[in-house]
Amino acid sequence: MRLRPLRGEPLALDLVDTVWVEHGTRLDQFDDPEGVRAWLSEHGLPGGDEPDRVRGPLVEARDAVRDALEGRGPDRLNDVLDRGSCRPRLGPDGPSESVVIEDAAWHAPWVAAASFVRLLGERPDRVRRCANPECTLWFLDASKNGSRRWCSMEVCGNRAKVGRFNQRHRTSA
Repeated sequence: MRLRPLRGEPLALDLVDTVWVEHGTRLDQFDDPEGVRAWLSEHGLPGGDEPDRVRGPLVEARDAVRDALEGRGPDRLNDVLDRGSCRPRLGPDGPSESVVIEDAAWHAPWVAAASFVRLLGERPDRVRRCANPECTLWFLDASKNGSRRWCSMEVCGNRAKVGRFNQRHRTSA
């Protein structure tokens, strides 16, 4: 199992970022049951004991979030959200919410889709795609002035700098 290059983003973006391009090759963390298991475990989500059963719903939710991010409309995302609901509760420790899902395979995908809707409600202007046209990764710009452009300065940002440097030196030579 290969580790994806960008981790630690909000849940929905982390789901979308389970597909990435490396050296011109599209990679998918969910192609391998261990990749599904690792992603679920990383986020404390159920379903890791049945990665083959959860994979389809996760991919469907990932594609739905990507469609919404890329302006292809909310229909697929709403289809995922229709598979569950959130029920408010008041318990001895105060208010809480419980997720209600009929099919357990949809628990993690529903939670990720719902987290995307919350993220758009809180910080829609800070959800960004990497400025490298060959990169497929998305991130939440948490920089103070909102100027982050790259998924990673070490990878895509550095490539852009090297490209600009080479371009300047080619045109001046």
